[in-house]
Amino acid sequence: MHKAWPNLALAALVMVATLPGRTQGLGLVTEPLLADLQVDRVTYATINLWATLIGALFCLPCGRLVDTLGSRAVVSAVLAALGATVIGMGSAHGLAALVIGITLTRGLGQSALSVVSLALVGKWFTHRLQYAMGVYSLLVGIGSIAAFPSVGSAILTWGWRPAWSGIGWVLLLVVTPLAWLIVRNPTHTQHGQTGQSSDGNTAFTLSEALGTTSFWLFAISSSLFGLAYSGISLFNQSILEQRGFDAAVYHQVLVVSTMVGLLANFGGGWLATRWPLQRLMGLGMGVLGVALAALPEVATHFGVMLYGVTMGISGGVITVVFFSVWGQVFGRAHLGKIQGGAQMMTVLASAVGPLLLAETLQRTGSYDAIFRLLAVLVVLFGLASWLVPLPTKARGLESELAGIHS
Repeated sequence: MHKAWPNLALAALVMVATLPGRTQGLGLVTEPLLADLQVDRVTYATINLWATLIGALFCLPCGRLVDTLGSRAVVSAVLAALGATVIGMGSAHGLAALVIGITLTRGLGQSALSVVSLALVGKWFTHRLQYAMGVYSLLVGIGSIAAFPSVGSAILTWGWRPAWSGIGWVLLLVVTPLAWLIVRNPTHTQHGQTGQSSDGNTAFTLSEALGTTSFWLFAISSSLFGLAYSGISLFNQSILEQRGFDAAVYHQVLVVSTMVGLLANFGGGWLATRWPLQRLMGLGMGVLGVALAALPEVATHFGVMLYGVTMGISGGVITVVFFSVWGQVFGRAHLGKIQGGAQMMTVLASAVGPLLLAETLQRTGSYDAIFRLLAVLVVLFGLASWLVPLPTKARGLESELAGIHS
């Protein structure tokens, strides 16, 4: 176990390093990039949509490589490739180069690097996985809070090209060597050996996991959260302006939800050691449903701050569940592929979220209808998650079936 914590710390650093491939990271360079390359917003939004959809396809192959080659080789290779891509994007000229750059940053950063980061923790921790994921989530949150303002300041100081290229060189020359030196592959999941879930059952393959109700409930619930969160994150200022709040309140809400989310990450990890994951997902989805249903009715400063608190709580709890559930329920031997499948669904949902919100605003003049619809869906899936039984795959049953078929 003493080797597990350095791997967890490195995994958190790797998740922070996905910044260039995430919507919030790309958002830091969007305005200067559009002005520099003279690309209109509709074209850029279309590029981003297709880049995100294509990038989601990187999840499953990366997960398969993690299971076969080990985390150390894959995380080092993906970091190096992402660093080289970001450097190249920093010197891009023309639409074709922009399309390639954004697609690869989405695929390597948002998709592949996220999968290998989460799998790294899942393969090292067994009985204390939920607690470890709470610590991991907290470290990722702290790292992100430090990284985003730093990158934003660098862009304002030196311009988007030098800053973006600088991020690429840091990934290539600092984070990649650190990953190679620190990451170790746990011996219990190497060379195709069978991993176990926390209850001692043998691990599920991807096809077996896809055949369970719990996989789809957890994956769709996480995807619904990603859909709502991505749309709200992109249009949060516009959403609050419709409720009569200015940009200063928008920034206050960001601070409140971020800080509460960090506390909820740690609290969710602690609670996961005492509650079944189904109940924890149900709790997170229930709080999210309340936040979405209440948002169209928010009219006071206290109300909007309470909305920020509920979004932070739901995000922190659901994130911990998403990070830990796959290894906890389905075992570690095929964790990369299983986690990759779930990650692909959340990436696709995150790509669709902003479009749904924008389309609702265009057709109705308000975001309220989509929030009410999402609130109903979120609560329904929260209830289903609370009630769903977790699958079991006991060794004895497998042996018995094998004997019958032979």
